[in-house]
Amino acid sequence: MRHRLPATAQTAQAWLMLLPALVLLAAFTYWPIAGSLWQSLHTQAPGIAPAYSGADQYAALLDDPVFRQALRNNFWYALVTVPASVVLALAMALWVNQRFAGRGLLRLAFFTPTVLPMVAAANVWLFFYAPDIGLLNKLLASIGVDGRNWLGDTETVLPALMVVTVWKEAGFFMIFYLAALQSLSSEQLDAARLEAPSAWFRLRHVVLPLLAPTTLFVVVNALINAFKLVDHLFVLTRGGPNNASTLLLYYLYEIAFKFQDAAYAGALTVVLLGLLALCSAVQFWLSRNRVHYR
Repeated sequence: MRHRLPATAQTAQAWLMLLPALVLLAAFTYWPIAGSLWQSLHTQAPGIAPAYSGADQYAALLDDPVFRQALRNNFWYALVTVPASVVLALAMALWVNQRFAGRGLLRLAFFTPTVLPMVAAANVWLFFYAPDIGLLNKLLASIGVDGRNWLGDTETVLPALMVVTVWKEAGFFMIFYLAALQSLSSEQLDAARLEAPSAWFRLRHVVLPLLAPTTLFVVVNALINAFKLVDHLFVLTRGGPNNASTLLLYYLYEIAFKFQDAAYAGALTVVLLGLLALCSAVQFWLSRNRVHYR
């Protein structure tokens, strides 16, 4: 008969097992957040001790036109890329989950953009979008349509970035949907086929509710990715033209490393984290009655 540890010993054992994860979270998540909050409340200058400035940095953000432009850009960017990536990932997963010749090659083709480094993927699309030698303008010219400077026009630069993001992320999210589809109960699916011969009806009323936990996970990750894009901007636009493609994280990078304004960057970091936390909380609240774990 196994000896049962006292309650206090079990609690201590549990905390010891959690300790490595807690140390990593504290060192790389909680401590940097606390540091950013402290920096946002203090003015710093070389050779001068930090001075408490209160909410001055946050007030400056409200009057910053570049910040407001980046916030609008990020809003539209997330509003388009998140649902587009999720819907495309689900469609691809449903397709490659079926049995047909060449299914493995199709899965590989869908997943290939995911394994490409961010900078390499951006360089591929830079070749597509180039105004003179770009593949996209060459294809348009072949059918008699004038091309555009896709990355140099304020009307097309943000949609061009959205296309790159959806292309890059849909294959990654497809893997989660494919794993979830393959874990569904065959008895439930067979019963659904007997009760409802319509494939659309089965998808809407049987498959999608069973995939709700995966959908919540994918949506939250897609939203986080929409607010942390910076690699593509370095290669494709650097926030231009006229800040039409500047997103919050890229603006944060410029403030922190280009202009060396730690206090303003700290305030922008806190605002960005607050927006992500608010969006995630709203998503969990809206899905509380629709997501059921088996």
